[in-house]
Amino acid sequence: MLATELRKIIHIDMDCFYAAIEARDNPALRSKPLAVGGAADARGVVATCSYEARKFGVHSAMPMKTALRLCPQMIRVPPRMSVYREVSQQIQAIFTDYTELMEPLSLDEAYLDVSRARQHQGSATLIAKEIRARIWQEQQLTASAGIAPNKFLAKVASDWHKPNGQYVILPQAIAEFMLTLPVKHIPGVGTVTAERMASLGVRTCADLQSWSVQRLRDEFGRFGSRLYELARGIDLRSVSVDNSYKSISVEDTFVTDLPDLAACYAELPALFVALEQRLAKAQQSQRLVPKSLLVKIRFHDFVLTTAQTTNSLVEERLFLPLIQQAWERRRVPVRLLGIGVHFAEPWALEQLRLELV
Repeated sequence: MLATELRKIIHIDMDCFYAAIEARDNPALRSKPLAVGGAADARGVVATCSYEARKFGVHSAMPMKTALRLCPQMIRVPPRMSVYREVSQQIQAIFTDYTELMEPLSLDEAYLDVSRARQHQGSATLIAKEIRARIWQEQQLTASAGIAPNKFLAKVASDWHKPNGQYVILPQAIAEFMLTLPVKHIPGVGTVTAERMASLGVRTCADLQSWSVQRLRDEFGRFGSRLYELARGIDLRSVSVDNSYKSISVEDTFVTDLPDLAACYAELPALFVALEQRLAKAQQSQRLVPKSLLVKIRFHDFVLTTAQTTNSLVEERLFLPLIQQAWERRRVPVRLLGIGVHFAEPWALEQLRLELV
């Protein structure tokens, strides 16, 4: 692997991907406030929305009911996931013309390591520009791109000139760039952590840089070491081309909050059927060995908690104690309930096979 300062990483991020596809396929939706997601009366959530809707404060993961209150004229379109997946595959095929080192993060974004690409004499900036032009020519969709020596900075850069733009962070510019970068751009720093940092006088990466690694560990636990590196623009992660399943999960957001533990238990059978269906589909292409089971609960005030246990069996009854463990942490109504399975790494499967021989 090339040294991190010599790597050329591109982060491609499609602009309002689902909404853009809907507007492309239905010209009547163009230039209109538009959101893709579930119905408001079924407690649906905004999957993505157009920039016209964002002007009213609408954003992804917002309850559709809230979005329509902010923007009453907004048009809601139910998602067409099969269409989005097909378009995503066609766009990823473009990426492979430039590098085999591609790491999709979702249907609408991916990392590309073009450190050894030959096109445009190896210029990552020109390669990103050409990729974006091809996406427009072939799909009539726009994409933004960030170019940097590592994944963290490339992802940050892709937001800088949205929509339909790109931004490059050169190795020699990292130190200065990091000084004014708000901490909210650091992966893992959500709203709660950002507010906690603000109470400690930390709002930018320059503020974080004034803290020792030990003080960061004392305040933020193991995440402190990661904060120390990211605040300085250091990210040694390579672009991963491993497409194997690491986990599978299902979840449901309820029309009415589940009032107690018994109500949570009552929702488990339907969730487990959905999980079994996803597992069966995944098993058709890969050999997956369960490693652990997971339950996720989001309470009525949006506080999230999880519970996990090591187990190679996937049975409905095994999720019951996990649901109880998670619910009893707060004992308040539940907005969302999810269950999932984590799988053993491929190397662990090979080790198991050798042990059985």
